[in-house]
Amino acid sequence: MPRQTSILDPETPHQTAWPARVNGTHQTPLLDRCRRRVTYLRLSLTEACAMRCVYCRPRRHGVAMDRPLLSVHEIGQLVEHLTAHHGLRKVRLTGGDPTSRPDLTAIIERIAAVPGIEDLAMTTHGLTLAGHAAEYARAGLRRVNVSLDTLDRDRFEKMTGVDGLTNMLAGLEAAESAGLHPIRINTVVVRGRNDGDLADLARWSARRGWDIRFIELMPMGPLAAEWADRYVPEAEMRRSLGPIVRDWEPIDQGHDAARRYRVTFEDGSTTTLGFITPMSCNFCAACNRIRIASDATLYPCLMDRPGPSLLPALRPRFDAEAIDRLIETGLSNKRPEHPAQGHVAMVQLGG
Repeated sequence: MPRQTSILDPETPHQTAWPARVNGTHQTPLLDRCRRRVTYLRLSLTEACAMRCVYCRPRRHGVAMDRPLLSVHEIGQLVEHLTAHHGLRKVRLTGGDPTSRPDLTAIIERIAAVPGIEDLAMTTHGLTLAGHAAEYARAGLRRVNVSLDTLDRDRFEKMTGVDGLTNMLAGLEAAESAGLHPIRINTVVVRGRNDGDLADLARWSARRGWDIRFIELMPMGPLAAEWADRYVPEAEMRRSLGPIVRDWEPIDQGHDAARRYRVTFEDGSTTTLGFITPMSCNFCAACNRIRIASDATLYPCLMDRPGPSLLPALRPRFDAEAIDRLIETGLSNKRPEHPAQGHVAMVQLGG
C-alpha cells in the first residue's frame, strides 16, 4: 500500500494542517492519501427518483424525508469555495434523479455562475427532459448522461418499474435540440436482463451521434447478493459486439471512468463506445473525484463507507476552515483501490 501522505500541496510537505486562511489567488490542491488530485465533484441532489431500477433502489428503500437537503445557497457556497481555493473544475449533478428537485434550474444557474467551473453536467433518467431540457441549457447546464438499459419497452418496464421508454426517448431528442452536447447513454449490463441488447443499443446510439458506455454491474445495492450470477465483464460485452464491430481504436482514457474506443462497424460507420469497468479493470489510480450526498455526507469513494458530514460546516453558517478539515479527514482515509463490495445503494449517490 502506498505511503500515507498529507492531502496538502506537495510543494509544502512540512505543513501538518491546511492553512487557516487561503487568499483568492492561492489554491491548495485537494490530494488524497495516495496523492491523487481531486478536481471533480459528483453532487447528489436527492434520493428521489421516479424509477426503481433493479440494480439501484432496494425494494423497500424510500426517500428519507427527514434528511436535510442542501439548499441552492449552500450548494453555491460549497462549490465556490472548492473552486476558488482548491481547484475544483468539474461538477456533475446526480441522484436519485436531479430532476426530482423543484429548484434544479436555480441550482444549475448558481453553479454555472461560479468562476472556474469548466464543465457542469447531469446524469438523469431523462423522463422529464422533453419539457425542461431547453430551460436547463439556458441556466448553464452543458451536457447530460441518460441512463438507458434497453430499447425494448417490456424489458425497460421490468428493469425500471415504469412504462417510460417513450418519454425517455423524447427527452433525449429534446436534449439534442437544446444543445446539451455531447449526449452520453449509460447502460448497466445485467445478465439475464439486457445482456442481449448491446448491439441494438450501440447501433441506435451511433445513428444519432451519441456516445454510449456499457457499465459493469457492481456488487452493491439490491443485486449485491446476486452479483456473481448477474455480472457481465467487459471482455464478454466486447465479444457480444464482435459480429457488428470491425475495428476497435483505443482512445486515451485520462481521468475518464470509461475505457473508450473509436469503433468502426461492419457497414463502415463509426462511433465512440466505452466500457466502465470498476470490477474487471478498475480506474482507481486515475480517480480525481469526490462525492457529496444530498444530506451533505462526504463519500471519497463510491463503493467505500461514507466519510464525515459537511453539514455542521454549512449551517447555520458557512465555515470554510471546518469544510477543509472535514474534507481532509475524508480524503485521508481514501483507499488506493475501492473495496470488493459497496456499502450503499446507488440511489443514494448516483454512479
